Amino acid sequence: MRAQRGPARAQFSIERTYAAPIDRVWALWTTRHGIESWWGPEGFEVKVTSLDLRPGGELRYEMTAVAPEQVAFMKQAGMALTTRARVTYTEVTPGKRLAYKTVADFMPGVEPYDVATGVEFQATAGGVRLVITVDAMHDEVWTARARAGNESQLRKLDALLGTH
Repeated sequence: MRAQRGPARAQFSIERTYAAPIDRVWALWTTRHGIESWWGPEGFEVKVTSLDLRPGGELRYEMTAVAPEQVAFMKQAGMALTTRARVTYTEVTPGKRLAYKTVADFMPGVEPYDVATGVEFQATAGGVRLVITVDAMHDEVWTARARAGNESQLRKLDALLGTH
């Protein structure tokens, strides 16, 4: 059973600016090859199993811990090394906005619940500015982990695109 909707959840935001064409940045967020090239925190690999990029469509993927420190953390936390995840797109406005919900169902002892993410793509004179807004998790520890995971994941995107 998923958590009931209550008052608006807290959120956190992360911003990046890339010296890259908006079409390239969009493709990295919305294509199988693009997503597999950077998605998931450092030390994890992602394999897309299906992608239906439209409101109501889904991205399904498997994320596997591959770096020794991530493998050790997952084992210590009683979590599987490979997790299957599903993203449900709620908004797809090409080159402008991507929004989706992810089911947080990977935490031992915690009932699954939805986490909303929105990504704003803004063309700038030198490239693209991204603003990623993510729902807070169920507690401060997991929210800090979510922020760290998103920052780690974006470092992989930074390496592909170069920040400025």
